[in-house]
Amino acid sequence: MRTSRKIAVSAAAAALLGTAGAAAAQAAISGGTGAESTAATPTCAASGLSASVREHLAGGMNHVGITLELKNTTDHSCALRGYPGLGLEDGEHQRLTSDTSWGETWYADDPGKETVTLKPEGTVEANVAWTRANSGTPEARHAAYLVVTPPASTDYKTVKLDTWVDNGDLAVTAVAREVPVGR
Repeated sequence: MRTSRKIAVSAAAAALLGTAGAAAAQAAISGGTGAESTAATPTCAASGLSASVREHLAGGMNHVGITLELKNTTDHSCALRGYPGLGLEDGEHQRLTSDTSWGETWYADDPGKETVTLKPEGTVEANVAWTRANSGTPEARHAAYLVVTPPASTDYKTVKLDTWVDNGDLAVTAVAREVPVGR
């Protein structure tokens, strides 16, 4: 009996997917209703966020960092969870080879993946760090821009950043209301 119920729910979910959308199908699979599903806070879309550098951080041993801020520019609440994707561009907006590590940085402990709800004009931040390279070394990448992909997004924002990055290696914490610096 239990097996046939699962099959019935799956068939109903498949039908809903074709007619009422993925949210209603997910609600049917989890046993909820469409009304409960629409009450959830949507994930922030890149188009509804602004990205900026709020703070430049200097450190010893050629370490450099920034506090990256993402701001909800819409008229409704949205949520973010996890790590932003990062990349580098030169002055012509051509992508540079880079690699991003998620977790702690030279400046901050990682707050971990927690869902943060942003009201209109609300912000989250992440700490981004790298090692500054000397312009004459073959591993140096001159980055004019930082490409920021918000968590759970495929679109991105571009932030002005004029620095040399060793090997294009970046480190970033998860987004949080506040990421205290000063480890």
